[in-house]
Amino acid sequence: MDKKFRRYDIDWLRVFVFTLLIIYHSGMFFVPWGWHIKNNNIYDWLKWPMLFLNQWRLPILFLISGMGTFYALSKRNIWQFNKERFLRLGIPLVFGMLVIVPPQVYFERLVHGQFQGSYWSYLSTIAYDGIYPEGNLSWHHLWFLPYLLIFSVILSPIFLYIKNNKNRFIRWISKEIQKPYGLYIFTIPLYLLESLLEPFYDITHDLINDWFNFFSSMTLFFFGFVMVACGPILWNAIERIRTKALYLGIICFIGMLITWQFEDGYTRHFTEAFLKIVNLWSWILVLLGYAAKYKNKPSPLLSYANRAVYPFYILHQTVTVGIAYYIKDLQWSLLLKATILIVGTFLICWLIYHLIISKIKPLHPLFGLKKGS
Repeated sequence: MDKKFRRYDIDWLRVFVFTLLIIYHSGMFFVPWGWHIKNNNIYDWLKWPMLFLNQWRLPILFLISGMGTFYALSKRNIWQFNKERFLRLGIPLVFGMLVIVPPQVYFERLVHGQFQGSYWSYLSTIAYDGIYPEGNLSWHHLWFLPYLLIFSVILSPIFLYIKNNKNRFIRWISKEIQKPYGLYIFTIPLYLLESLLEPFYDITHDLINDWFNFFSSMTLFFFGFVMVACGPILWNAIERIRTKALYLGIICFIGMLITWQFEDGYTRHFTEAFLKIVNLWSWILVLLGYAAKYKNKPSPLLSYANRAVYPFYILHQTVTVGIAYYIKDLQWSLLLKATILIVGTFLICWLIYHLIISKIKPLHPLFGLKKGS
């Protein structure tokens, strides 16, 4: 991001959301939902805080990515931009699928009795065994990378046009978001996708059959770019709305908890869709608002964390699954296992990044690191 235009609060949020991702994936080990490896004891109550995080953790990540794209285009033409996207997203994806993700699938196969033998003998199955879940080749948690790469390629001509032209659409958006609750205009397309498309397409992360997740994520990515294109008007509007958004977020999440107690039906579906979209957008505005107020300033910690966060993202789930495999059958408390899982993941990822990745320059492109210290 160009230092002339840098928003340090967005960098802090990016680090914060990826940190939550590590905590969230550690939580998946303990809740009733399907995941690669499960603990010997499942804690049903834990799904409620997990559900709260799940509402907005990925939407804000795609939104922030769209915001960052606005700055990434500041000194690049469309070909330079897409080349940079391929280098920073495509290369780590291929490397991750061939090197980082396979241990996760290996541990999963061992747990389910689908493979017996050493990891090295398992590696020979990846080339010919097909695509996960039937085969062993997968991108698992790295699904975010191909989606972001495709969104960037598809939308880059539109983004470049918006950035180079003070067009009517941006002027209209800038005018609308200055109204009371005007920032909630972005919930309309999201609600239509949630209410009309979501019932027909489960979230699969496989890119091929994931149409609801694909279009809703791309919409959020687009919104991030458009919002930043509005300039200071956006941040003034966010400052005015953040407290109201906090109250709305609390009300809507409580409303969702109540709605989930009723049987499925059209009334529940459309009501739940409305509450879900207003809820997730409210928490996004809350995070943007309070980060803008308190965290829009540089620090040595931010400089380090902002560079480390991408390698952490690539590494973390493999480390989490590896630790989980060895503690899953132990008769330990939730607190002890969760602490080992979260702290262990952070510590091992930090050691690998700090002592190996950051020191060996040929590894930098494999983990999406830009040139620089």
